[in-house]
Amino acid sequence: MVGQSAEPRAAVLLQPFVHQVGGHTSMLTYDEHTICKPLVSQELSFYESLPLAMRQFTPQYKGIVSVHLKKDSLGNLTLIASPGLGQPDSCGRLDSASGDPAVTLWHKCKWSHSQVSKSFKDSCPGKMLLRTDLQYHTDSLLEDANGKQPERKSYNPWGLHCHRQHLNRMSSKHNENKLHQFLLLENVVSKYSYPCILDLKMGTRQHGDDASEEKKARHIKKCEQSTSASLGVRICGMQVYQADTGHFLCKDKYYGRKLSPEGFRQTLRQFLCNGNQLRTDLLEPIILRLKALLAVIRKQSSYRFYSSSLLIIYDGQEHKESVDQHLPFPKTHGTNPSRVDVRMIDFAHTTFKGSKSNPNPTPHDGPDHGYIFGLENLIKILQSLLEGK
Repeated sequence: MVGQSAEPRAAVLLQPFVHQVGGHTSMLTYDEHTICKPLVSQELSFYESLPLAMRQFTPQYKGIVSVHLKKDSLGNLTLIASPGLGQPDSCGRLDSASGDPAVTLWHKCKWSHSQVSKSFKDSCPGKMLLRTDLQYHTDSLLEDANGKQPERKSYNPWGLHCHRQHLNRMSSKHNENKLHQFLLLENVVSKYSYPCILDLKMGTRQHGDDASEEKKARHIKKCEQSTSASLGVRICGMQVYQADTGHFLCKDKYYGRKLSPEGFRQTLRQFLCNGNQLRTDLLEPIILRLKALLAVIRKQSSYRFYSSSLLIIYDGQEHKESVDQHLPFPKTHGTNPSRVDVRMIDFAHTTFKGSKSNPNPTPHDGPDHGYIFGLENLIKILQSLLEGK
């Protein structure tokens, strides 16, 4: 039962999700197994009427939470979630960060280098660091007190970049007391020590049915100038653990947009390279899971997953014992879901017949052929890597 507990739930300080590799919406950590993001009615409608067959390929939907902005005397912004009714009890009681959350160093609009590094150390095992070659255009991501940029070596700044923009937008548009609704979703990388994540924008069309002419033209151009048109898939972000250096190698959406089909193939190969070798042991389980997803998508009539992403995930830390466990079995035993995962995310522009948020969507018949085209090409490229081509 929800809300039967005698004591009220503690407020939860939301922190940036450090493993966000793509997208532009700020993803926040709610607890170890749960992330949250601003609620979009079309996405909520998708999760509420999710076809059973798709559940193994999407994050588990955990409910809705109210969030408000808080500003301390120094002007530092924090986001606070207030668990209450409408939230599944499975999330358990959560205690907020110790001390007054308003004075946390986390949500300053300019984070210092040491704070960012510390937060990564707290959230990641060992001395895990992220190396990045992200190139930001006008946005200088982090500055020290003198306005100089520190070296961007030890973290993947994409999530922080999205989070800072989100805080700035919220604080300029709304007062502190305004409650915002956020979706609670399963953190699909929580079980991995060193999550290697590839974020792929799927399909040959990215604009939703509701897009303005200007937005439509912009998205069509992006697709035509990238592998979205030729392959039905483009890279939106990536982090891959390099065992030789102990860092993550990161790529962002600007890198992904510039790739040719051959560059896409090379980056896919790089995603499976741990700095020492190509993780060929992961190819078959990933291919099998993509084929299972393809079979499900082919059966979903009227669904169009415009602008949604597909995550491919594995653990960058090779656990010797888990590899050894698989030796006596035939190769197909590698479908063990804990070794690799494939999940669809981001459904703000997904449309389907009977959608509550959009009762009269543009009618689409049959399955999403653009998405299927992308999945088929992805499988072909991975199979060619498996065959050593």
